Amino acid sequence: MSEKDNTPSGDIAADAQDGTELPQSVVDQAERLSRLAREAVDDAEAEAYRERRAGLVDEYDYAARVRHDDEATLVCYPQEWLADGVVQMDRIEDTDRAVEVSLSGPGDPDEWRAVDRHNRELVEQVREEHGEVHARNATAFADFAGNHYAKPVESLTETEMAEFLEEYFPRNAWPSEEQRDVVERSLELVYETAGERVPGS
Repeated sequence: MSEKDNTPSGDIAADAQDGTELPQSVVDQAERLSRLAREAVDDAEAEAYRERRAGLVDEYDYAARVRHDDEATLVCYPQEWLADGVVQMDRIEDTDRAVEVSLSGPGDPDEWRAVDRHNRELVEQVREEHGEVHARNATAFADFAGNHYAKPVESLTETEMAEFLEEYFPRNAWPSEEQRDVVERSLELVYETAGERVPGS
């Protein structure tokens, strides 16, 4: 299986969202793994993605499952809410600690998988040609493009790229100082690798 888990590690407080202890970057990776599990070609592959998701959120004492009602929804919640694998309502003190992400959109799941594969291939090209620091920035950009817009990275608009640089990257990518210093160049390299012009240039 060629998919790679590029989740960064760091201080929880530096990336907490809306009262949860689960960083947005981890939520993004859990969403990606959930989508891949849904589209896996066999049960073993799907289970491998689910195990990686479980290990990812377990580092923060969270559990994850996909709820199927009107639409598929990824739900992540503190393990302390569970007893024998079942959520105990009397243990829930603050529902804001849970995270829910719809897996039913945007777009067709097969299309999303193709977009994600394309974006990861660009990341690997950037890694091979320009090194690990640029690749880490490219990975964050791929997470943002795929999970938030279901788009190839080179299809993002100038406004969407600005959203990444100003909001997503500083809050959710846990960038090192070296990454922050070169992030704009990293995006230029992504577009160059894809054979496209940077929006607004």
